Amino acid sequence: MSETSILDGIVIGAFGGAFAGVTVWAVQLVHTKLKEHREKGRVYDWLCEHTADEEGKRYRTTRAIASWNNLTEDRVRYICSIHDRIYLSTGVEEDRWSVFGRGHRKKPAK
Repeated sequence: MSETSILDGIVIGAFGGAFAGVTVWAVQLVHTKLKEHREKGRVYDWLCEHTADEEGKRYRTTRAIASWNNLTEDRVRYICSIHDRIYLSTGVEEDRWSVFGRGHRKKPAK
């Protein structure tokens, strides 16, 4: 075997490995983003249906959201915190979320 063919094999192997690594990373990233998008929609739709525009029921607890949507409480906190139209309670009661916030008075359109 010549020195050139060994070097060619090393270069081809390195590029092939790098390409495979980038491909795996990209597939995982797409999967994560799709899962996140699906869960954001599920939680938002549930909040739209289960938050009344009456005092006391405007905000729902993280535990209630997690229970109804079959998610962990940590996952619900993450999903709600990154969603543009879900707001965290700033009142006395902590760890509650709503689609009403920052001046919204009536039920949001889906």
